[in-house]
Amino acid sequence: MVAEGKRAFWLHQAAEYVVGGALVASGLQSVDPLVPTALGALIVINAAVADAPLAAFRRVGRRTHRILDYVLVAVALVACALPGLETNTRLVQILVVVVFVVVVARTDYSAPTKKGVTELSQRPDGRADEIGRLAGRTVGTLAGRARARMKQSNDDSA
Repeated sequence: MVAEGKRAFWLHQAAEYVVGGALVASGLQSVDPLVPTALGALIVINAAVADAPLAAFRRVGRRTHRILDYVLVAVALVACALPGLETNTRLVQILVVVVFVVVVARTDYSAPTKKGVTELSQRPDGRADEIGRLAGRTVGTLAGRARARMKQSNDDSA
């Protein structure tokens, strides 16, 4: 369950892709593309390695991703103040970084809860597990018997 006032992590990840793409695009239109393009690439890579639904590699847990987000916010703020940036590039970069700061501040980084968990399965006596095993054994036994009958009927007809 997502905390009140916070956004789901997958939405945070999608926003990171958009923010990183916007920085890369603005950098490629700039006279000096290094700073915004590198910053955008770092943000996209950070989104791609997070252990989340929209990730490409799933190497970094949510806690570590949160720390990396704050590091990237600090790097982005410093990058906005670097000398030698074109005025339009700096303005676009500042606006995109403000969006990134809001996204990071409004994200719920908590681990996802398992779907379908019921009160019965949370009981300490393991009754739900026992019922599940019994049902699985029953279905497996019935399927084995059905296969044996089908095989026997195929052998008889041949």
